[in-house]
Amino acid sequence: MTAEDAPLHRYGILLVPGFSYLAVTLVSEPLFIANWLAGKTLFEWTTLSPDGFAVRSSCGSPLAVDAPLSSDSHASIDTVFVVASFDARASALDSRLVDWLRRASRNGVRIGAIETGCEVLMDIGLLPAESIPVHWYNAKGSAERHPDLQCTETLFETSGGYPLSAGGMATADMMLDLIAQDTGDRFASEIGKHLLMDGRRPGSRPQPTAVRNLNTQTESRHRHDPVARAHAIMEDRLEETISCADLAKQVGVSSRHLQRLFRARLGRGMEATYRELRLAKAHQLVQQTDISLTEVAVACGFSSLEVFSRTYRTRFGVAPSRDRRQSLEATVYRSIDSDGE
Repeated sequence: MTAEDAPLHRYGILLVPGFSYLAVTLVSEPLFIANWLAGKTLFEWTTLSPDGFAVRSSCGSPLAVDAPLSSDSHASIDTVFVVASFDARASALDSRLVDWLRRASRNGVRIGAIETGCEVLMDIGLLPAESIPVHWYNAKGSAERHPDLQCTETLFETSGGYPLSAGGMATADMMLDLIAQDTGDRFASEIGKHLLMDGRRPGSRPQPTAVRNLNTQTESRHRHDPVARAHAIMEDRLEETISCADLAKQVGVSSRHLQRLFRARLGRGMEATYRELRLAKAHQLVQQTDISLTEVAVACGFSSLEVFSRTYRTRFGVAPSRDRRQSLEATVYRSIDSDGE
């Protein structure tokens, strides 16, 4: 199919409080450029909110919407995106939003989501079990809350009937993929050039996560690189912590040599690296799930709740019991370049 014979496609952009302003732009701008290049209206888009009032974004700026969710508004939409970022789980409790989405789905509207909008759809049971791209910052929390679903740290998914973006710039990649489905690859690539995008990334590409930032420092052309292998074992063994001596034995070097390699590559020793990986997971589980802090401590390999609470407070400046909501005011996990032991 080409742009000349593509039928009109109508998008809905459903905003919930704390949504990403960037996401709205990354949905609408490629559609605008498509219409501009084609010289006709290939795509229409409408912004929506449950009550029709302006919605405040994560950056604090309110955005006025075109229409509220009404009993018949889904009739003028082919695809709707739930756009969320902070405090997304609260939106899954909004009966107006939930009822409208379920009714729209029954009436043939294609349901999609951007960033933590995927979590809203998971919470209300509107997503299939396979291949749900989740932003790396929320991946462990989503997997814990929905163990029956296959959450992936990939960029986006469009092949399963539910267009889903993990967020950020992956949304632009997803939109080009959706536009290509309606108008062809050549036309979508031309839009990407106007957006100064350096090629089109496939949805299956892994996200550049904070944890992988550590891994990129351990990458080697040699597949038996002991630091890369040890780091991977650490990630797989967060719950049942393995000793540094056993870790060195598994990768075939002495503990002393592996310790030197870790400090040279990562700027920190093995113990500090292991602790950082466990804290990264703990931070997600604390903010994004309702499981008890004792369960979080066990799941992240801490010897006791007391040790976990003390370590968490030292790292994030607040007790985990006071950090149980993923809001703009909550603590933020940032990977660290070095950490003394």
